[in-house]
Amino acid sequence: MAIVFSDRREAGRQLAEELVRFAGRDDVIVLALPRGGVPVGYEVAQALKAPLDVLVVRKLGVPGHEELAMGAIAPSGVRVLNDEIVGGLAIPPDVIDAVAAKEEKELLRREHLYRGGRPPPRLNGRTIILVDDGLATGSTMRAGIKALRKSHAAHIVAAVPVGSPDTCDAMRADADEVVCATTPEPLLGVGRWYVDFSQTSDQEVRALLAKSVPKPAASKEVSLSEEASAGHAAAGSARGKRST
Repeated sequence: MAIVFSDRREAGRQLAEELVRFAGRDDVIVLALPRGGVPVGYEVAQALKAPLDVLVVRKLGVPGHEELAMGAIAPSGVRVLNDEIVGGLAIPPDVIDAVAAKEEKELLRREHLYRGGRPPPRLNGRTIILVDDGLATGSTMRAGIKALRKSHAAHIVAAVPVGSPDTCDAMRADADEVVCATTPEPLLGVGRWYVDFSQTSDQEVRALLAKSVPKPAASKEVSLSEEASAGHAAAGSARGKRST
């Protein structure tokens, strides 16, 4: 019997249990595919004590059947097509280009909205755990991995709470490592395995990213400030003793 998650946050906590070997490592960063992957990624990042950021990837839906992915796009001009769907439906290149152009605008809008001016994280030489809420066709995850290859990441882990067995197996040709917490057969859609699969809002994405920002530097600054205050207090006390 496959696992049914109460919501994405619980799914993330269970996925994190499959990734404990990455906990506490300085080279690890969790990247979530928005929007649905962000609540999952937040819990993974919290459990691993790793930073969280987003990798904005947009699905290319078949016109008139937008839930069916004919491919996906990612930053750096990356485009991945599902040849089986494109060929099977005889989708012409100009239609693909038109859908991609529309999704490119949305990709840029979301990157600006979610980061709020923050630069993308440095990925060169790092271990990336790329998280989504599930794997069906795998188009968006493949596009994300392809984009990450351009960043010279050292190791890419594709991680999801639930995925199609065939897609999870096929993904091993793209990622260095694949972690699918549960692989029901048949999948019958990712949402089938969640009690609450309501849409994640832009506001929730921004709130989770803001909450997840690690603050080691801030903590250090507080400690230094406290030391400085203690030092000033000690110096003041010493001056007071000398004046008496």
